[in-house]
Amino acid sequence: MTSNDGSHITKDRGDSGSTRRILTGIGASSWEHPADRATLNALRKIPGFDLALRKIFGMFGERAIRLAFKANAVRVSEKQYSWIHQRTLRVCEVLDLETIPEVYVSQTPIVNAGAVGMNEPFIVLNSSMLEVLSRDEVEAVLAHEVGHIMSGHVLYRTLLILLMQLTVFRYPLAGIAVLPILLALLEWNRKAELSCDRAALLAIQDRDTVLSALMKLAGGTRGEELDLTEFVAQSEEYREGGEVLDSVYKLLNVLGATHPFAVARVAELRMWIETGRYEEILTGQYVRRDEEDTRPYREDLKEAAKGYTDVASEILHDVDEAVDKLKSKVTDVFKKTRQS
Repeated sequence: MTSNDGSHITKDRGDSGSTRRILTGIGASSWEHPADRATLNALRKIPGFDLALRKIFGMFGERAIRLAFKANAVRVSEKQYSWIHQRTLRVCEVLDLETIPEVYVSQTPIVNAGAVGMNEPFIVLNSSMLEVLSRDEVEAVLAHEVGHIMSGHVLYRTLLILLMQLTVFRYPLAGIAVLPILLALLEWNRKAELSCDRAALLAIQDRDTVLSALMKLAGGTRGEELDLTEFVAQSEEYREGGEVLDSVYKLLNVLGATHPFAVARVAELRMWIETGRYEEILTGQYVRRDEEDTRPYREDLKEAAKGYTDVASEILHDVDEAVDKLKSKVTDVFKKTRQS
């Protein structure tokens, strides 16, 4: 089916029976967060960087990971978890991805998912997620992971996983040496998560489904009904903050985290929708894959740098206010002590 503006519309294979716009030839830069895109582009500009990573980790990383999941997980197909297979096909159709990634379901109690691998990325869904999320919400998670694959994140995310495993479980002392690299990769990965929340929205084309999936990933349990409106309000409270030290605590809390807080992700996605970019993309105003190399990565760096500068300025301002407030409190206590 074709719309008036020449783009294609597909009938859902799922339960809703609604239609979605197929984003023919869409480039990943259409949804990528500027800080995510700039960091990856900077890394890719280092001569031989990608090739070196693939050779070093490809010798033992990808093969071992793939064998582990084949041996201890169920591979999704037309006969195994057929509904997940159908949802994966639909996501790839909407985002116009020809190579369909393999999907595995692993018996894991943590509600999560991931895209791993190097030359042939694949998606892993934790079994507990299938118990907590609806099928539409699982599809949103699949779309998020497909976004990682299309953005070229998987090689670097696999590197991050391997580094964390090596430094935490095998060679703890090495963690001190690679800590700056690890923190930099973690910061990039958090921005990459924001990018792929946008990719999920573009693939699902239903705001509440994507936000609801994030809510349940944050704290959903089997059989419990959650209120999305309340969670959105919670995200607004987090974004606005209260005490002047809040933004400092937020920064410290995520330093070692692989993902941003779910409430922050909800707030970020809603802000992106409010910019109008989501609606523009649905009308066909997006970067095509054959156009992506025409934008110099320095433009992305400038955009990302401005974002970091603004955030840093806010944090420094809050720290300054916090110190003044603390100083005032200490002075008041000292005066009261002397008076008594």
